[in-house]
Amino acid sequence: MIGRRLFTMAAAGLMGLAFSAGAQAQQIVVGGKGFTEQLLMAEMTSQLLKANGFTPDKRAGMGSAVLRKAMESNQIDVCWEYTGTSLITYNKITDRLSAEDTYKKVKEVDGKIGLVWLDPSKANNTYAIAMRKDGVQQTGIKSLSDFAKAVNAGKAPSLALNAEFAGRPDGLPGLEKEYGFKMPLDKVKKMDTGLTYQALRDKQV
Repeated sequence: MIGRRLFTMAAAGLMGLAFSAGAQAQQIVVGGKGFTEQLLMAEMTSQLLKANGFTPDKRAGMGSAVLRKAMESNQIDVCWEYTGTSLITYNKITDRLSAEDTYKKVKEVDGKIGLVWLDPSKANNTYAIAMRKDGVQQTGIKSLSDFAKAVNAGKAPSLALNAEFAGRPDGLPGLEKEYGFKMPLDKVKKMDTGLTYQALRDKQV
């Protein structure tokens, strides 16, 4: 196992680790969350490590909280994580920070508990609300402000979202606070991330 725990957002940083490590037969436990993007990144990371003489042990498909605990308890050596998730969800920091300052902050606070962030990726992963084109035409909702007005007028569309977004401070609760609305409980449909797209396509939400 690697002697230190690694939190990485950068394939380049991971490559640097792979090429510079001395013990080429070393086993490295690669963690990942349970949605498509994370499954792909965990697989790519495992393939990269294997191509450079390591023995990867891939453990993808975890929930965010489970993966975080696995990192903190040294059960996982490396994974891809999001700076916003660490900042708000795990470290409870609500300051409005730029992407660069967010990275610096989580690198600092996570470093105190032994989690090391490597160089950040240029990729951006941001939550967004999507509607079908015919839904936009029928409701006139073209922005989050329009969405909030519709909810406050008693015309809330049904909303599909995963359980994590439903409870995160930067998810639905934060959205409601920022735009001044409250989704009716019967209009919120919690489901696995992948099913939200199918539900939207099939006009179930």
